[in-house]
Amino acid sequence: MIPYSSHTLANGLRVLVNRDHASKLAAVNLLYRVGARNENPRRTGFAHLFEHLMFRGTRRIPDFDGPVQRACGDNNAFTNNDYTDFYITLPKDNLETALWLESDRMTGLDISQENLETEKRVVIEEYKQRYLNQPYGDMSMLLRALAYRVHPYRWATIGLSPDHIAGASLDEVRDFYRRFYHPSNAILSISADIPEERTIALCEKWFGPIADNPQSAASLPQEPSQTESRREEVERNVPATMIVLAYHIGSRTSPDFFLGDMTSDLLAGGESGRLYQHLVREQRLLGSVNAYVSGEVDPGLFVFTAQLLPSTTVEQAEAALLREIEILQTEKIDEYELEKIKNKFEANTLFGELNVMNKAMNLGFYEMLGDLPLINREVTIYRSQTAEQIADFSRRTFRPENRSTLIYRAKQ
Repeated sequence: MIPYSSHTLANGLRVLVNRDHASKLAAVNLLYRVGARNENPRRTGFAHLFEHLMFRGTRRIPDFDGPVQRACGDNNAFTNNDYTDFYITLPKDNLETALWLESDRMTGLDISQENLETEKRVVIEEYKQRYLNQPYGDMSMLLRALAYRVHPYRWATIGLSPDHIAGASLDEVRDFYRRFYHPSNAILSISADIPEERTIALCEKWFGPIADNPQSAASLPQEPSQTESRREEVERNVPATMIVLAYHIGSRTSPDFFLGDMTSDLLAGGESGRLYQHLVREQRLLGSVNAYVSGEVDPGLFVFTAQLLPSTTVEQAEAALLREIEILQTEKIDEYELEKIKNKFEANTLFGELNVMNKAMNLGFYEMLGDLPLINREVTIYRSQTAEQIADFSRRTFRPENRSTLIYRAKQ
């Protein structure tokens, strides 16, 4: 259980506060409601580019990392399809340093042509290294393009092409900053052993004077239901052939997300999971196997991945995966197996609540989802899942017409 209070400043900034009496650290998390989903399909990769630009300094503070380090702190950021997250951990007595820095770059980012060109080169090089020159690097991109037809989830956070970043103009980048980096599009969450009134007063001091720039939210195209199976095969210079099966599931707050998450743990919860036990250890068809839910805000994917052994054919591996799905759909799930998964989730949740940064991040995330109280309800939701509900989820989800299959063959 994470106790918290929520506040909204006059400029629209949401502030969430958790007092952690056990920690001498303060965690400051600033989430912006902008991710790859908000990009122009002809100019993808901007959200990730901005994550880089936000560390290039402002007109008043040219070196962002220096003050953090002098305050004995650490900072970083990440971008995904739904949002961008900036976070700082530092001694609680230095909390104001983090608020000063984050408030300054919310409005004063130094977006010069020189800084833009530097970060464009960095991002383009990252694209090449991670997605073009690394084994299996483009596999997730191919899967997204196969599974989605209209929703922005069809491209990865890095973007559709390096050309989109290379062609970004200074005016386009500055416009992106104005549209998405302002108080009412952000969530500030803090976990520290500091009285709530003091924390709110500091947030008001540093963020209150910032003028808001509200924007009307653009509607996103909704992905239509998939009505027939899709399949794509590619050949790459990789060590082993991979098979990927993807099925559409509900949104992050839908009941099907939690059922899907439980199902993925049942199938692939480490070496005790069904898929590893049956397909790796017993049948010796695969070198590795996994199952997971994508966990995005809008309806996402339930994904199976399997790396084949040299002696295994694609047909054998695919049939074995589909057989495991059939067993899940038709045979009774053992209650001990189910209870083990529930205990694991509850233990992981409780362990995560010991860390101030985990709490600050999660507060921002659940507020972004639009259901902040869910942060303290999820254990109960997982505990309430039954074997029959999981079987029903499997029958509704793992249908051939809802499946996208990617065969990623190793060159002979």
